[in-house]
Amino acid sequence: MCDERFTYIGNRQVWGKDNEPFGIFEHDRAFHMHIIGKTGTGKSTLLRNMMIQDIHNGYGVALIDPHGDLADELLDHIPPHRFDDVVYFNPADVEYPIGLNLLEDVPIDERHLVASGIVCSFKSIWRDSWGVRMEYILYATVASLLDCQNTSILGIQRMLTDSQYRAWVVKQVKDPRIRSFWVDEFAKYDERFMREAVAPIQNKVGQLLVAAPIRNTFGQIRSGFNPRFMMDDSRILIASLAKGKLGEDKANLLGALLVTQFQLAAMARANMPESERRMFYLYIDEFSNFTTDSFASILSEARKYRLSLVLSHQYSGQVSDQIHDAIYGNVGTHVAFRVSSKDAELLAQDFGEEFRSSHFTDLSNHEAYIKKLSDGEQIQPFKGKTFPPLEVPHNKKEKLIQLSRKKYGVSRKTVEDRVCRWSTILPT
Repeated sequence: MCDERFTYIGNRQVWGKDNEPFGIFEHDRAFHMHIIGKTGTGKSTLLRNMMIQDIHNGYGVALIDPHGDLADELLDHIPPHRFDDVVYFNPADVEYPIGLNLLEDVPIDERHLVASGIVCSFKSIWRDSWGVRMEYILYATVASLLDCQNTSILGIQRMLTDSQYRAWVVKQVKDPRIRSFWVDEFAKYDERFMREAVAPIQNKVGQLLVAAPIRNTFGQIRSGFNPRFMMDDSRILIASLAKGKLGEDKANLLGALLVTQFQLAAMARANMPESERRMFYLYIDEFSNFTTDSFASILSEARKYRLSLVLSHQYSGQVSDQIHDAIYGNVGTHVAFRVSSKDAELLAQDFGEEFRSSHFTDLSNHEAYIKKLSDGEQIQPFKGKTFPPLEVPHNKKEKLIQLSRKKYGVSRKTVEDRVCRWSTILPT
């Protein structure tokens, strides 16, 4: 059931009976897709079916999964002709971590965007204890490290505690305002004020980076994969960020940073002719875990760079009013499975005056109301039943995991030896 440029979703329902299949064209998917529903109503099956079709049709796909189950299931559905395209990113695999160096080889005119994106990602997990001074110092630190070769975000902690390392970094800073901060401001803090200023960053960043999965992922100088290359070459990233193995704050930070990386990679396509930008599908399960202050801009800007988002979550209260408004203002296709009475009232208002909240609370599993685009025009919402799993698993998960480890991972001992050496000497 795989047709290039068309993605099947399910069957329309009229008078309780399944009728003709329905789906969505590639040019309409460019306006993104939003899926909402309680646990067990059919969201994961729909996501898996759509990704399987995209992968069979040769598209680039990324999945960010905060639980790990959907990621594992998808591995069992990769066809052999796409094995070499897969990167299985699982930070909980401490024996062969895949590097993600956010500071690696960033073009000089994009560094301020990367610094802002990293800071926004940190802010998203510490929102309740965030401060202006903390953001100011953290931005200056990240921006400075971006001007240096062979650095990673492990340098944040070291730059605030190691005066020799800080001096080495500051010598290479190109932005006169950032250099002035370190020379004319930070260096003149008295000991007590400096300690109070950097303590929140040290405590929070230190707590994250001391964990082996995070340290060995972010501490590698060379990344195992490049989001821009993956988009341009139609590769497949399956990111398993299982909270039960990583911890909620670490999983959320990793997810937020991955979303930011793809946003920046998409924006960097501005230097590429529009006709050469391949469509890339970014699936984010429980996306509310990974939203940052810039998430609304992704929804409004990503389409022109051919980055299409598929966002799934359980209820509206998980996102801020700003994100909620951005979704209903910028997303072209909405799929609503069974929801709570509160969400049902919101959906009834959005879907149209003929809808009541009971339409959305009385659905059976895999039934949904769909509001979608057709050739760029919004059509009348309708009821449908999403397809069951489209194919049986290939049971090649373990083979793919080992292939990905071998191609993109680095042994734990090698990584930890390099990190230990880096932490005790000044880079050259």
